[in-house]
Amino acid sequence: MKYEWLFFDADETLFSFDAFAGLQKLFADYDIAFQQDDFDEFQRVNKPLWVEYQNGTISATQLQVTRFASWAKRLNKNPVELNAHYLMAMADICKPLENVVDTLTVLKDHAHLAIITNGFTTLQKLRLEKTGLSDWFQFVTISEEVGIAKPDKRIFEHSLALAKVTDRRKVLMVGDNLDSDILGGHNAHLDTCWLHYDRENHSAIQPTYSIGRFDQLLEIVSA
Repeated sequence: MKYEWLFFDADETLFSFDAFAGLQKLFADYDIAFQQDDFDEFQRVNKPLWVEYQNGTISATQLQVTRFASWAKRLNKNPVELNAHYLMAMADICKPLENVVDTLTVLKDHAHLAIITNGFTTLQKLRLEKTGLSDWFQFVTISEEVGIAKPDKRIFEHSLALAKVTDRRKVLMVGDNLDSDILGGHNAHLDTCWLHYDRENHSAIQPTYSIGRFDQLLEIVSA
């Protein structure tokens, strides 16, 4: 195969990530009917926090606590508790995306697979266990654990060291997010594959490859 190592993003690359459904499941346990307006309000806080996290200006803990601060006050709960409950809910509802399992079944016999994610440790480990995919990946690099988030090249350097890579030309970074996955891959001088889901690229970030479906990855790595 063209690549010896395939590094994958997790959310919306390998696994579905329906934050609205996860929050509905969380708040249902507190007898709250979480609506679209509530989600919009949550995202007004959550999205800027993720940008700050990726920029390295706040920690994973700060992100997780701050995004639930207002709800914690309303419910008289600890925001840490709410966040932990939310991650458990997400682990319950997240599933591999279409074509992922079939494609990985082929790839794992021909290349080494790993995950580099800006997600959180609890969710990543639970999700891999629940989906039965844990043994398919040589390692999982989680930003919360290493203290560095994509697109910082240091999280990629950390992963390359774990993989004992000697030739970066043999490594492909695959992800759905231009600003973290693809830019991060560029920062580490890796080939990149953007899973675009029929979205247009209006940025200056240019991936090595672009695919609309996960199974099209087979054509790239076997070329």
